[in-house]
Amino acid sequence: MTMMVFVLAIAAWGQDDGLDELMSAMIAAKIHQDSIDTSNLVVVYDYECKTRDAEGKTVTDRMKVCLQVGQHCTRSYPYRKFLEDTSDYDYMTGENYLTWKAESYCFMPEVWTNYPDGKVTVRDVILPNHYETCGQRKPIDWTLRDDTATINGYLCHTATCELHGRKWTVRYTDDIPTSAGPWKIGGLPGLILDAESSDGIHHFKLDGLQRIATPIYYEHNAITIKVSEHKLNDNRNKIYGNKQYPKHPMYYIPNRSNLSADETYGQFGDEFYCIVNGVLEPTDAHVYQPLELE
Repeated sequence: MTMMVFVLAIAAWGQDDGLDELMSAMIAAKIHQDSIDTSNLVVVYDYECKTRDAEGKTVTDRMKVCLQVGQHCTRSYPYRKFLEDTSDYDYMTGENYLTWKAESYCFMPEVWTNYPDGKVTVRDVILPNHYETCGQRKPIDWTLRDDTATINGYLCHTATCELHGRKWTVRYTDDIPTSAGPWKIGGLPGLILDAESSDGIHHFKLDGLQRIATPIYYEHNAITIKVSEHKLNDNRNKIYGNKQYPKHPMYYIPNRSNLSADETYGQFGDEFYCIVNGVLEPTDAHVYQPLELE
């Protein structure tokens, strides 16, 4: 068990402050975590989302997603957070700040599969709140196809499905006998190495994998609002799908004095930032492309 205790603090910093303050705020985002399993495989995916910026220009948002595969459960979440959990992650670089900022465009939740037993637990953020859903694990209705491909030296088979309103085509290898995959995609007789939505908007591509033992954490004392999966999806799509969002990401909180949250302010280079309840507040945004349409 790993114990990390902290108190979120509100701070107002001057224009000369930089990543020293960012590091302090990131450390403040640590909370008590328990190891619920140990991975025997760590997979990293490059996730891409094709969308448009506030001016209508085509852009592709990118981040890395980590999948920890344990004996009893899996965890899919931003690779940055995996580095925080398992290494001396150096907050004191501009590259790491930009990585964190890039994630704010991508809307990638944390997903624990088969935790608790037979269920799927999801954590997501709609600022200023953290939300959690926990529901029965539902099998995906896969259609297996005959075509194959080779990815990073692994012979892969093809399968298709519909998941939360989107159609997906995936490549999986039975050379790695696990039913795991990125995000909520899984249930095949082999590790998923590639998954793309039929419209080409969302794409998970294998970056690399290691057979290493790392703790799979669950944050037991995280302050979350428990909601149903349906309600979380509806709220997320309603707020982020609003046409105001790309130009004014916090449009739905017009009066910040009514914002009940711990806020941390600072500056990196010429850029000011605000961390709300441990999450970097977006200063700009792109057109929301939901992973889940329903």
